[in-house]
Amino acid sequence: MGYRIVDPDAVDPAPDRPSECRKLSEPGGLETMAINRFRAAPGEELPLAYHYHETQQEAFYVLDGMLSVETPEETYEVPEERLFVVDPGSPQRAYNPAGADGPVTVLAIGAPAADGDARVYDPEPETKPEDT
Repeated sequence: MGYRIVDPDAVDPAPDRPSECRKLSEPGGLETMAINRFRAAPGEELPLAYHYHETQQEAFYVLDGMLSVETPEETYEVPEERLFVVDPGSPQRAYNPAGADGPVTVLAIGAPAADGDARVYDPEPETKPEDT
């Protein structure tokens, strides 16, 4: 048996992220899922890019504030204490709008842990000359 308590504030934020991201999987000893805590100020994004995952299902639980999630069809507003779920192959970009009243704090869970399965999604692909 094994048990662990992890203090997210004791985990150093990941470098080179558009918002504060504390990766909790490794300190928690998790191997089959990814879990991160994000804190985004107004105008900051959670992911590095508008993206989708090939195999990973993601869930964003909003601890405080309001999370905006852009998808190809619409932008969702996810209030505090609500869960937003993204299936594999579904593009999304989670962010805190520039005009927000304050930061948003989100617990992001992904399973299976799929390091490297994220793919950049371009909502407006460039038109090639032969397409016109």
